Amino acid sequence: MITFPNAKINLGLNIVEKRPDGYHNLETIFYPVGWKDALEVVPADAVSLTLSGIPIAGEAEKNLVMKAYRLLKEDYELDNLAFYLQKNIPFGAGLGGGSADGAFMLSLLNRYFNLQLTEEELAVYAVRLGADCPFFIYNRPVFATGIGDVIEPIEVGLGDNRIVIIKPDVAVPTAEAYSRVVPRRPAISLKTLIASPVEEWRDNVVNDFEASVFACHPELAELKELLYKKGALYASMSGSGSALYGIFPSDSCPRLDLSNCLVWSQA
Repeated sequence: MITFPNAKINLGLNIVEKRPDGYHNLETIFYPVGWKDALEVVPADAVSLTLSGIPIAGEAEKNLVMKAYRLLKEDYELDNLAFYLQKNIPFGAGLGGGSADGAFMLSLLNRYFNLQLTEEELAVYAVRLGADCPFFIYNRPVFATGIGDVIEPIEVGLGDNRIVIIKPDVAVPTAEAYSRVVPRRPAISLKTLIASPVEEWRDNVVNDFEASVFACHPELAELKELLYKKGALYASMSGSGSALYGIFPSDSCPRLDLSNCLVWSQA
């Protein structure tokens, strides 16, 4: 059985406050996009994970695919499986690629073993993998609060507009990004701002990570400005970076010949 975990972008991201437990409350909109990994499971004598595509460092047991399997195995009798992950979504990008792999594995195992878990039940498991993992169980636009784990469906009117994502060869550690951000409660909720036309987002819908991340990595600010110069209706960094995206009119197909960057464009 095979599945194709997809990436996400953040349409706006407000860091609202720092919590007593050291985490931050935020509000953001998770929006699924079509940049995809490929994840396959087959029967096997022993549990294993084989990786291909973009190299991933670290032990296999620390991969969220394996963690998802071990998590369900605590409560259910699961046969041994061999997992094959073709990694296409860059990591350290703010695109949620690892979280998607873990969440999609939960959903795949649910179908493979006919566990009959509901989306809500799967989401309870998913949050134990990571704060943004529950989003990928539902995999539709949501308004997220808390640490990203409290979600509700939301309508986002992108219409036929195209999304283009740039992932430069820049690493932005999430912990570092959070350490530099200044929490603030927005005057107008993102849920309200996102209801306005995309053309009005540029001056209103913000990612609070950009100020501190751009200060350390000015080349990211330059890439965002490039997206606007190429005709983007709206451009932003996704999550804590380092990927940036632009939303373009449906009849626009910008040429982005960039060295040391991965570029994905919606078909």
